[in-house]
Amino acid sequence: MEYRKYKFKKLMKSIAKKDLLFMVLAFVAFSGCKKLYDLPDEKDYLSNNVNFSNKVLEPIIGRNNLIGGFNSDNSTAPLTFEIVNPRWGDGRPLTDIFQKVPTYVWTAPYTGLETSLAEIEAKRKIEEHQLFEMRSSGEFILWASATNQLISPRPADSTNFAQDTRFFDVKVKNTGGERLIKDFQIRPFRERPYEPSNDMNLYTGRPAPDPKFPLDPKLRDYIRPGLSNVIGVTSNQALVSNNDKKDVVAYIRPFTGGNGHSLRIKVLNKDSVEINPAFFNETVWDKMIHGFNIQKTDKYVQYDVAYPIPLVETPTSYAPGGSRARVLLNYSRGAFGGGRTVAAISLEFAIYKAGDWEIVFHFKNDNPKFASE
Repeated sequence: MEYRKYKFKKLMKSIAKKDLLFMVLAFVAFSGCKKLYDLPDEKDYLSNNVNFSNKVLEPIIGRNNLIGGFNSDNSTAPLTFEIVNPRWGDGRPLTDIFQKVPTYVWTAPYTGLETSLAEIEAKRKIEEHQLFEMRSSGEFILWASATNQLISPRPADSTNFAQDTRFFDVKVKNTGGERLIKDFQIRPFRERPYEPSNDMNLYTGRPAPDPKFPLDPKLRDYIRPGLSNVIGVTSNQALVSNNDKKDVVAYIRPFTGGNGHSLRIKVLNKDSVEINPAFFNETVWDKMIHGFNIQKTDKYVQYDVAYPIPLVETPTSYAPGGSRARVLLNYSRGAFGGGRTVAAISLEFAIYKAGDWEIVFHFKNDNPKFASE
Protein backbone atom coordinates (compact mmCIF):
# COMPACT_ATOMS: atom_id res chain seq x y z
CA MET A 1 0.00 0.00 0.00
CA GLU A 2 2.81 2.45 0.88
CA TYR A 3 4.56 1.49 -2.33
CA ARG A 4 1.44 2.42 -4.37
CA LYS A 5 1.19 5.84 -2.66
CA TYR A 6 4.85 6.45 -3.42
CA LYS A 7 4.37 5.56 -7.09
CA PHE A 8 1.30 7.85 -7.34
CA LYS A 9 3.12 10.84 -5.83
CA LYS A 10 6.06 10.27 -8.15
CA LEU A 11 3.71 10.15 -11.13
CA MET A 12 1.99 13.41 -10.14
CA LYS A 13 5.33 15.20 -9.73
CA SER A 14 6.36 14.01 -13.17
CA ILE A 15 3.14 15.35 -14.72
CA ALA A 16 3.55 18.71 -12.95
CA LYS A 17 7.12 19.02 -14.22
CA LYS A 18 6.02 18.23 -17.77
CA ASP A 19 3.18 20.86 -17.59
CA LEU A 20 5.61 23.49 -16.33
CA LEU A 21 8.13 22.59 -19.04
CA PHE A 22 5.39 22.86 -21.68
CA MET A 23 4.36 26.33 -20.47
CA VAL A 24 7.96 27.55 -20.51
CA LEU A 25 8.51 26.17 -24.03
CA ALA A 26 5.22 27.74 -25.22
CA PHE A 27 6.22 31.14 -23.83
CA VAL A 28 9.68 30.91 -25.44
CA ALA A 29 8.16 29.82 -28.74
CA PHE A 30 5.64 32.70 -28.69
CA SER A 31 8.37 35.19 -27.88
CA GLY A 32 10.48 33.79 -30.67
CA CYS A 33 7.61 33.99 -33.16
CA LYS A 34 6.89 37.57 -32.12
CA LYS A 35 10.52 38.51 -32.73
CA LEU A 36 10.74 36.43 -35.91
CA TYR A 37 7.59 37.84 -37.46
CA ASP A 38 7.81 41.28 -35.76
CA LEU A 39 4.24 41.06 -34.42
CA PRO A 40 3.02 44.46 -33.06
CA ASP A 41 1.76 45.05 -29.53
CA GLU A 42 -2.01 44.79 -29.24
CA LYS A 43 -3.67 48.21 -29.62
CA ASP A 44 -7.03 49.64 -28.66
CA TYR A 45 -9.75 49.92 -31.26
CA LEU A 46 -10.68 53.43 -32.42
CA SER A 47 -13.59 53.55 -34.84
CA ASN A 48 -13.51 55.74 -37.92
CA ASN A 49 -17.10 56.65 -37.09
CA VAL A 50 -16.68 58.31 -33.69
CA ASN A 51 -18.88 61.38 -33.77
CA PHE A 52 -21.16 63.77 -31.91
CA SER A 53 -24.91 63.99 -32.42
CA ASN A 54 -24.78 67.79 -32.34
CA LYS A 55 -21.92 70.05 -33.42
CA VAL A 56 -23.74 73.36 -32.87
CA LEU A 57 -23.68 74.16 -29.14
CA GLU A 58 -26.08 76.81 -27.83
CA PRO A 59 -25.50 77.15 -24.08
CA ILE A 60 -26.90 79.94 -21.90
CA ILE A 61 -24.27 82.12 -20.26
CA GLY A 62 -24.40 82.25 -16.45
CA ARG A 63 -25.52 78.65 -15.91
CA ASN A 64 -23.79 75.29 -15.76
CA ASN A 65 -24.45 73.90 -19.24
CA LEU A 66 -23.51 70.23 -19.64
CA ILE A 67 -23.78 69.16 -23.28
CA GLY A 68 -23.37 65.51 -24.33
CA GLY A 69 -23.93 63.62 -27.55
CA PHE A 70 -20.66 61.71 -28.05
CA ASN A 71 -20.91 58.36 -29.87
CA SER A 72 -17.82 56.13 -29.47
CA ASP A 73 -19.06 53.51 -31.97
CA ASN A 74 -17.67 50.76 -29.71
CA SER A 75 -14.18 52.27 -29.55
CA THR A 76 -11.99 50.99 -26.71
CA ALA A 77 -12.06 53.04 -23.52
CA PRO A 78 -10.50 55.09 -22.11
CA LEU A 79 -10.63 57.83 -24.71
CA THR A 80 -9.10 61.27 -24.37
CA PHE A 81 -10.56 64.45 -25.80
CA GLU A 82 -8.89 67.71 -26.69
CA ILE A 83 -10.30 70.95 -28.06
CA VAL A 84 -7.96 72.14 -30.84
CA ASN A 85 -7.83 74.95 -33.40
CA PRO A 86 -10.26 77.34 -31.65
CA ARG A 87 -11.09 80.24 -33.95
CA TRP A 88 -13.65 82.80 -34.97
CA GLY A 89 -15.34 82.23 -38.30
CA ASP A 90 -13.13 84.87 -39.95
CA GLY A 91 -9.94 83.17 -38.78
CA ARG A 92 -9.15 85.26 -35.68
CA PRO A 93 -7.79 83.29 -32.69
CA LEU A 94 -10.45 82.37 -30.14
CA THR A 95 -9.44 82.82 -26.51
CA ASP A 96 -12.31 84.25 -24.45
CA ILE A 97 -14.03 80.94 -23.63
CA PHE A 98 -10.76 79.54 -22.27
CA GLN A 99 -10.26 82.18 -19.58
CA LYS A 100 -9.67 80.67 -16.14
CA VAL A 101 -11.91 82.06 -13.41
CA PRO A 102 -13.03 81.06 -9.90
CA THR A 103 -15.78 78.46 -10.23
CA TYR A 104 -17.99 76.64 -7.71
CA VAL A 105 -17.61 72.83 -7.71
CA TRP A 106 -19.31 70.34 -5.40
CA THR A 107 -17.18 68.16 -3.16
CA ALA A 108 -20.05 66.31 -1.45
CA PRO A 109 -23.62 65.53 -2.56
CA TYR A 110 -26.33 68.11 -2.01
CA THR A 111 -29.40 66.36 -0.59
CA GLY A 112 -31.88 69.09 0.32
CA LEU A 113 -31.63 68.00 3.97
CA GLU A 114 -28.97 70.55 4.93
CA THR A 115 -29.99 72.65 7.94
CA SER A 116 -27.86 75.77 7.44
CA LEU A 117 -26.09 77.83 4.82
CA ALA A 118 -22.80 76.81 6.45
CA GLU A 119 -23.60 73.13 5.90
CA ILE A 120 -24.36 73.81 2.23
CA GLU A 121 -21.20 75.85 1.69
CA ALA A 122 -19.10 73.12 3.33
CA LYS A 123 -20.12 70.83 0.47
CA ARG A 124 -18.71 73.01 -2.29
CA LYS A 125 -15.55 74.96 -2.96
CA ILE A 126 -14.08 77.37 -5.48
CA GLU A 127 -11.60 76.14 -8.08
CA GLU A 128 -9.98 77.75 -11.11
CA HIS A 129 -11.56 76.45 -14.30
CA GLN A 130 -11.66 77.45 -17.93
CA LEU A 131 -15.07 78.87 -18.73
CA PHE A 132 -15.52 76.22 -21.44
CA GLU A 133 -14.07 72.74 -20.99
CA MET A 134 -14.34 69.19 -22.23
CA ARG A 135 -14.72 66.32 -19.81
CA SER A 136 -13.22 62.84 -19.97
CA SER A 137 -16.73 61.56 -20.83
CA GLY A 138 -16.77 63.56 -24.06
CA GLU A 139 -19.22 66.10 -22.63
CA PHE A 140 -18.76 69.86 -22.99
CA ILE A 141 -19.39 72.20 -20.08
CA LEU A 142 -19.82 75.96 -20.02
CA TRP A 143 -19.53 76.87 -16.35
CA ALA A 144 -21.94 79.18 -14.52
CA SER A 145 -19.02 81.53 -13.79
CA ALA A 146 -19.27 82.79 -17.39
CA THR A 147 -20.87 86.24 -17.80
CA ASN A 148 -21.87 88.48 -20.70
CA GLN A 149 -18.79 90.57 -19.90
CA LEU A 150 -16.40 87.61 -20.11
CA ILE A 151 -18.00 85.97 -23.14
CA SER A 152 -19.81 88.07 -25.71
CA PRO A 153 -23.21 86.50 -26.43
CA ARG A 154 -24.64 85.94 -29.88
CA PRO A 155 -25.68 89.12 -31.72
CA ALA A 156 -28.76 91.00 -30.49
CA ASP A 157 -30.20 91.01 -34.03
CA SER A 158 -30.27 87.15 -33.96
CA THR A 159 -27.98 86.81 -37.00
CA ASN A 160 -25.42 83.99 -37.25
CA PHE A 161 -22.68 85.42 -39.45
CA ALA A 162 -19.42 83.46 -39.54
CA GLN A 163 -17.38 86.34 -38.11
CA ASP A 164 -19.61 86.29 -35.00
CA THR A 165 -19.44 82.51 -34.52
CA ARG A 166 -16.85 80.56 -32.53
CA PHE A 167 -15.48 77.40 -34.16
CA PHE A 168 -13.24 74.61 -32.86
CA ASP A 169 -12.25 71.01 -33.61
CA VAL A 170 -12.06 68.01 -31.26
CA LYS A 171 -9.27 65.42 -31.23
CA VAL A 172 -10.31 61.99 -29.94
CA LYS A 173 -7.50 59.56 -29.00
CA ASN A 174 -6.66 56.18 -27.54
CA THR A 175 -3.69 53.86 -28.08
CA GLY A 176 -5.26 52.76 -31.35
CA GLY A 177 -4.86 56.19 -32.92
CA GLU A 178 -6.66 59.52 -33.11
CA ARG A 179 -9.52 61.08 -35.00
CA LEU A 180 -10.14 64.76 -35.68
CA ILE A 181 -13.77 65.92 -35.70
CA LYS A 182 -13.96 69.32 -37.30
CA ASP A 183 -16.05 72.47 -37.24
CA PHE A 184 -17.93 72.54 -33.97
CA GLN A 185 -19.73 75.82 -33.33
CA ILE A 186 -20.56 77.44 -30.01
CA ARG A 187 -23.22 80.15 -30.07
CA PRO A 188 -23.94 81.19 -26.48
CA PHE A 189 -27.15 82.98 -25.56
CA ARG A 190 -26.84 85.95 -23.26
CA GLU A 191 -27.49 85.54 -19.55
CA ARG A 192 -31.04 84.82 -18.48
CA PRO A 193 -30.63 84.88 -14.71
CA TYR A 194 -33.97 83.24 -13.98
CA GLU A 195 -36.68 80.96 -15.32
CA PRO A 196 -39.39 81.28 -16.50
CA SER A 197 -37.83 83.94 -18.74
CA ASN A 198 -40.56 84.40 -21.33
CA ASP A 199 -40.74 88.04 -20.22
CA MET A 200 -37.24 88.60 -21.63
CA ASN A 201 -36.04 88.80 -25.24
CA LEU A 202 -33.50 85.99 -25.65
CA TYR A 203 -31.21 88.05 -27.90
CA THR A 204 -31.38 91.56 -26.46
CA GLY A 205 -32.20 90.94 -22.79
CA ARG A 206 -34.91 93.60 -22.95
CA PRO A 207 -38.62 92.98 -22.25
CA ALA A 208 -40.20 90.48 -24.62
CA PRO A 209 -43.13 91.60 -26.77
CA ASP A 210 -46.69 90.54 -26.07
CA PRO A 211 -47.18 87.18 -27.84
CA LYS A 212 -50.58 88.24 -29.22
CA PHE A 213 -49.49 91.72 -30.31
CA PRO A 214 -45.74 91.42 -30.98
CA LEU A 215 -45.57 94.64 -33.03
CA ASP A 216 -47.12 96.87 -30.36
CA PRO A 217 -44.21 98.48 -28.48
CA LYS A 218 -46.48 99.51 -25.59
CA LEU A 219 -47.26 95.88 -24.72
CA ARG A 220 -44.95 93.24 -23.30
CA ASP A 221 -45.00 89.64 -22.15
CA TYR A 222 -45.13 88.62 -18.49
CA ILE A 223 -44.41 85.55 -16.42
CA ARG A 224 -47.73 83.90 -15.76
CA PRO A 225 -48.31 82.10 -12.45
CA GLY A 226 -50.62 79.18 -11.85
CA LEU A 227 -54.00 80.07 -10.33
CA SER A 228 -56.52 77.77 -8.68
CA ASN A 229 -59.84 78.96 -7.20
CA VAL A 230 -58.57 82.55 -6.99
CA ILE A 231 -61.70 84.73 -7.08
CA GLY A 232 -61.77 88.46 -7.74
CA VAL A 233 -63.34 90.74 -5.12
CA THR A 234 -65.11 92.94 -7.67
CA SER A 235 -65.84 90.48 -10.47
CA ASN A 236 -66.61 87.53 -8.19
CA GLN A 237 -65.16 85.46 -11.04
CA ALA A 238 -62.16 83.15 -11.22
CA LEU A 239 -59.07 85.13 -12.13
CA VAL A 240 -56.86 83.90 -14.98
CA SER A 241 -53.41 84.46 -16.37
CA ASN A 242 -52.84 83.54 -20.01
CA ASN A 243 -52.11 85.10 -23.40
CA ASP A 244 -55.62 86.52 -23.63
CA LYS A 245 -56.03 87.92 -20.15
CA LYS A 246 -53.48 88.62 -17.48
CA ASP A 247 -55.34 89.16 -14.20
CA VAL A 248 -52.19 88.14 -12.31
CA VAL A 249 -48.59 88.31 -13.47
CA ALA A 250 -45.28 87.50 -11.79
CA TYR A 251 -41.92 89.25 -11.69
CA ILE A 252 -38.56 87.76 -10.73
CA ARG A 253 -36.33 90.74 -10.05
CA PRO A 254 -33.48 91.97 -7.85
CA PHE A 255 -34.19 94.22 -4.87
CA THR A 256 -31.96 96.48 -2.81
CA GLY A 257 -31.26 96.27 0.91
CA GLY A 258 -30.68 92.54 1.23
CA ASN A 259 -27.66 90.64 2.52
CA GLY A 260 -26.44 89.40 -0.85
CA HIS A 261 -27.99 85.94 -0.55
CA SER A 262 -31.69 86.42 0.10
CA LEU A 263 -35.00 85.56 -1.54
CA ARG A 264 -38.18 87.53 -0.87
CA ILE A 265 -41.77 86.53 -1.67
CA LYS A 266 -44.48 89.16 -1.87
CA VAL A 267 -47.88 89.86 -3.41
CA LEU A 268 -49.15 93.21 -4.74
CA ASN A 269 -52.77 94.25 -5.15
CA LYS A 270 -54.07 96.13 -8.20
CA ASP A 271 -52.85 99.41 -6.67
CA SER A 272 -49.33 97.93 -6.30
CA VAL A 273 -49.65 97.83 -2.49
CA GLU A 274 -48.26 94.81 -0.65
CA ILE A 275 -50.79 92.27 0.60
CA ASN A 276 -50.07 90.94 4.08
CA PRO A 277 -48.70 87.36 3.75
CA ALA A 278 -50.87 86.39 6.72
CA PHE A 279 -53.84 86.28 4.32
CA PHE A 280 -52.25 83.21 2.72
CA ASN A 281 -53.23 81.23 5.76
CA GLU A 282 -52.64 77.73 4.38
CA THR A 283 -49.11 78.35 3.11
CA VAL A 284 -46.36 76.18 4.60
CA TRP A 285 -43.61 78.80 4.52
CA ASP A 286 -40.92 76.77 6.26
CA LYS A 287 -41.22 73.81 3.84
CA MET A 288 -41.53 75.76 0.61
CA ILE A 289 -38.02 77.15 0.03
CA HIS A 290 -34.70 75.63 1.11
CA GLY A 291 -33.84 78.76 3.06
CA PHE A 292 -33.03 79.83 6.59
CA ASN A 293 -33.66 82.68 9.05
CA ILE A 294 -37.19 83.26 7.74
CA GLN A 295 -38.40 86.83 8.21
CA LYS A 296 -42.17 87.37 8.12
CA THR A 297 -43.44 90.92 7.89
CA ASP A 298 -46.79 92.43 6.92
CA LYS A 299 -45.37 93.03 3.41
CA TYR A 300 -43.24 90.00 2.52
CA VAL A 301 -41.60 86.78 3.62
CA GLN A 302 -37.84 86.57 3.19
CA TYR A 303 -35.27 83.75 3.39
CA ASP A 304 -31.51 83.51 3.51
CA VAL A 305 -30.61 81.17 0.65
CA ALA A 306 -27.69 79.71 -1.28
CA TYR A 307 -27.67 80.29 -5.02
CA PRO A 308 -28.41 79.04 -7.58
CA ILE A 309 -31.94 77.87 -6.84
CA PRO A 310 -32.19 74.91 -7.09
CA LEU A 311 -28.56 74.36 -6.14
CA VAL A 312 -28.22 71.27 -8.36
CA GLU A 313 -30.59 69.45 -10.68
CA THR A 314 -31.37 66.74 -8.16
CA PRO A 315 -34.95 66.03 -7.02
CA THR A 316 -35.57 67.14 -3.44
CA SER A 317 -38.63 68.07 -1.42
CA TYR A 318 -37.99 71.70 -2.45
CA ALA A 319 -37.55 70.89 -6.14
CA PRO A 320 -39.38 67.62 -6.90
CA GLY A 321 -38.42 67.68 -10.58
CA GLY A 322 -34.85 68.72 -9.87
CA SER A 323 -34.64 71.70 -12.22
CA ARG A 324 -37.23 74.03 -10.66
CA ALA A 325 -38.10 75.15 -7.15
CA ARG A 326 -41.69 76.12 -6.37
CA VAL A 327 -43.55 78.92 -4.67
CA LEU A 328 -47.01 77.80 -3.55
CA LEU A 329 -49.24 80.32 -1.77
CA ASN A 330 -52.37 78.65 -0.41
CA TYR A 331 -55.28 80.24 1.42
CA SER A 332 -58.73 79.10 2.41
CA ARG A 333 -61.99 80.93 3.01
CA GLY A 334 -65.49 79.95 4.02
CA ALA A 335 -67.68 78.59 1.24
CA PHE A 336 -71.45 78.33 0.84
CA GLY A 337 -72.88 75.55 2.98
CA GLY A 338 -70.28 75.79 5.72
CA GLY A 339 -67.27 74.23 3.98
CA ARG A 340 -64.01 75.92 2.99
CA THR A 341 -62.57 76.71 -0.41
CA VAL A 342 -58.80 76.42 -0.85
CA ALA A 343 -57.16 78.70 -3.41
CA ALA A 344 -53.58 78.66 -4.68
CA ILE A 345 -51.08 80.86 -6.52
CA SER A 346 -48.00 79.01 -7.74
CA LEU A 347 -44.85 79.41 -9.77
CA GLU A 348 -42.12 76.92 -10.63
CA PHE A 349 -38.88 78.85 -10.97
CA ALA A 350 -35.09 78.85 -11.01
CA ILE A 351 -32.63 81.67 -10.22
CA TYR A 352 -29.07 81.23 -11.42
CA LYS A 353 -27.35 84.42 -10.30
CA ALA A 354 -26.46 85.09 -6.68
CA GLY A 355 -27.82 88.24 -5.05
CA ASP A 356 -30.99 89.59 -3.49
CA TRP A 357 -34.02 88.52 -5.52
CA GLU A 358 -37.77 88.79 -5.05
CA ILE A 359 -40.63 86.87 -6.60
CA VAL A 360 -43.63 89.16 -6.88
CA PHE A 361 -47.21 88.21 -7.74
CA HIS A 362 -49.09 91.26 -9.01
CA PHE A 363 -52.88 91.40 -9.26
CA LYS A 364 -53.42 93.72 -12.22
CA ASN A 365 -57.19 93.97 -12.66
CA ASP A 366 -58.92 92.80 -9.50
CA ASN A 367 -57.88 91.94 -5.96
CA PRO A 368 -58.14 88.40 -4.57
CA LYS A 369 -61.14 87.60 -2.43
CA PHE A 370 -60.18 86.43 1.06
CA ALA A 371 -63.51 86.94 2.79
CA SER A 372 -65.86 84.03 3.31
CA GLU A 373 -69.05 83.71 1.29
